[in-house]
Amino acid sequence: MMNFLVKTIANAGALAVAVWLLDKITLTGDGTGKKVGTLLLVALVFGLVNAVVKPLVQLLTLPLFIVTLGLFTLVVNALMLLLTSWLADKIDLSFHVEGFWTAVLGGLIISIVSWALHLVLPDAD
Repeated sequence: MMNFLVKTIANAGALAVAVWLLDKITLTGDGTGKKVGTLLLVALVFGLVNAVVKPLVQLLTLPLFIVTLGLFTLVVNALMLLLTSWLADKIDLSFHVEGFWTAVLGGLIISIVSWALHLVLPDAD
């Protein structure tokens, strides 16, 4: 349970950095408390998408991973971010990613920041 909480906080931090750096990834809301709550809920959705959908997509696109020497990971990460944005819209969370190339850059930022946060945050394994 602690590991799940740490990963969710790391995802929320990484999403916050992407929202801060990129104008076309938006998180709207009234006040900081509502934005933090929305960010945590979006991080949960993002974690679920990465846990459920991403392995299936990676398996189905395995030849592309091999041919591109792993660079197709950027496309898969972008698609997961776009899926998270779409799901957030469906459950009325104020998180939006505008466009594929914004999602590629956002996915790259989120990957780097969450990797760095996982190094710093405690792991309960």
